[in-house]
Amino acid sequence: QVQLLESGGGSVQAGGSLRLSCKASGFPFSNYCMAWFRQSPGRARKGVAAIDRDGTTFYDDYVSGRFTISKDSAANTLYLQMNSLRPEDTGIYYCAADLFPPTVPANLFVSGYTNWGQGTQVTVSS
Repeated sequence: QVQLLESGGGSVQAGGSLRLSCKASGFPFSNYCMAWFRQSPGRARKGVAAIDRDGTTFYDDYVSGRFTISKDSAANTLYLQMNSLRPEDTGIYYCAADLFPPTVPANLFVSGYTNWGQGTQVTVSS
């Protein structure tokens, strides 16, 4: 059974940093594409960053240059380093994973992932 457990959320001031973690279990971590999504109050869930099986990364334009997605396959853990945080980054951050066909790269679409964690709250104050 696929399990994804996020941690690392919290409250910070604008300009600060946080590092989110997602501990995965129940599936071959290295074979899956993984991603981080954010759901802000009153808004749809939105892709933030994704990482492919070979480590290729993808970012939403809004976070490019500020956030870094990475993974440790030995520890079955996905990370999101968030720097220069802004109040607009506030929301619940979800980890997602799925087994994509070999020729399909990771993406930032909610519909692309069937396995989700419970989320971790990030609050950025101005």
